[in-house]
Amino acid sequence: MRWKVDWFLSGMLIAVLWACLFPEPGARGGWLHPEILTKAGVALIFFLHGVALSFAALRNGILQWRVHLVVQLCCFLLFPLIGLAIYSVTQGWLLEDLRVGLLFLCALPSTVSSSVALTATAHGNVPAAVFNATLSSLLGVVLTPLWMSFIVRSGAAGVPIHQVVIDLMIWLVLPLVVGQLSRPWLAGWASRNKARINTVDRLTILMLVYTSFCDSVILGVWTQHGMTAVIVATVGSVLLFYGAFFCVGLICDVLRFSRPDWIATVFCGSKKSMATGVPMAQIMFGTDPALGLILLPIMVYHPLQLIICGVLAGRWAGQTRPEPRVDGHES
Repeated sequence: MRWKVDWFLSGMLIAVLWACLFPEPGARGGWLHPEILTKAGVALIFFLHGVALSFAALRNGILQWRVHLVVQLCCFLLFPLIGLAIYSVTQGWLLEDLRVGLLFLCALPSTVSSSVALTATAHGNVPAAVFNATLSSLLGVVLTPLWMSFIVRSGAAGVPIHQVVIDLMIWLVLPLVVGQLSRPWLAGWASRNKARINTVDRLTILMLVYTSFCDSVILGVWTQHGMTAVIVATVGSVLLFYGAFFCVGLICDVLRFSRPDWIATVFCGSKKSMATGVPMAQIMFGTDPALGLILLPIMVYHPLQLIICGVLAGRWAGQTRPEPRVDGHES
């Protein structure tokens, strides 16, 4: 059997290497303007999914309450409880700011664009992923600071919830609604160009991998605090990811989820958003000189989850077939 190289996996390795060699363009403030490029990519993904998803399919995604319950409980109960346990048992032998960073990582919401894109690549339940990724981001605006308030006294006046909600409405909900409204004219085009839409999803993930590593290099998280902090954050992130991934998958097996629901749940329920975490951290810990150390766990976890989930999505895509959609077409 002839072995075929997956351009997506090769692209992730190239993105990481390119970020290490040329981090300035893709870092915050760089000439690529990732804060704009990323939002534009997210908006494009949600617009395309709005076009491709029939209203009936989206409605079915919203009504699948078991999937939503498992995803949100994993994001905002299972993860934070694990984080609190880590925070407690590491007292006295781990740097305080690193302990705070690990708990902050656990309290963050799920990712948005990559969760949806990876679910689509692996032939999972895209409507459920869209719904849960959006809901997680909305809930995280309130629940993440709430969890952190148990151990951290922020010097900031508070998280500007209204601004975050406005951004979510502009870059996530609005493109999805516009895509839905455009279905009478664009649904046929989307059906004929599924491969190209999937390519756009994957290219967006590669962009996220690149910008994630760019910020890591620019912030000096690999060298600023010594190799001990980096090793601890890396080992902790790996164990946390696989532990959460196993727990979410086990819950799905116990509840006898279908394969598409299982894929959407494990991707949405095991991921954490750096796009949400970095601005939140700047608001809650902006005056803390150890902000870089607090951000270290999410800076490690984010590209790690993209790489691992990217490999899994490519593997699962070859093992599963898209299930028929409710409108008679394949999803």
